[in-house]
Amino acid sequence: MGGGAFVLVLALAVALAKSAAPAERKCQLSGLWRNDQDSLMEISMLRDNGDFHGQYLTRVTVSGGCAQVSPLRGAQQQLGGEGWPTFAFTVRWDKFSNATTAFVGQCFVDAGGKETLSTMWLLREAVGSLEEDWKATRVGRNVFTRKRTTKGKILPSLSPPCEAVSSPGP
Repeated sequence: MGGGAFVLVLALAVALAKSAAPAERKCQLSGLWRNDQDSLMEISMLRDNGDFHGQYLTRVTVSGGCAQVSPLRGAQQQLGGEGWPTFAFTVRWDKFSNATTAFVGQCFVDAGGKETLSTMWLLREAVGSLEEDWKATRVGRNVFTRKRTTKGKILPSLSPPCEAVSSPGP
């Protein structure tokens, strides 16, 4: 094979590898995730229609109080196996706060296989009047990475025993 043919074959192989990479490195939401604030999220079921549920254990609270495992529900955009899926979910902090957080994000896998969820969130806390509405919503960003563990629901075992009431942050 001549030098020109070798370069052509090499260029074709690189192009094919790049175009096939996202499909081979498919991002799966199910499992345990840790964010940049050390909070944990466990997505335990992803249905065929994209709906999912799980649990969230925040390590961040506004008042510094004790947080407990909270339920989450969401949906993933179905892409037919191509690209990086987008998703949204909500967390009800009802066991220790009168607040709800809505997350939106996208799942990525890098060339080394590291899975990352890049998210933005809005936290809505209850206030006592319309005049206080201006201070009721916070916005932020979290990046989650997959935490490798044995299978099974583990967040309840990591939740601290406490009775404190506090306001969470994602």
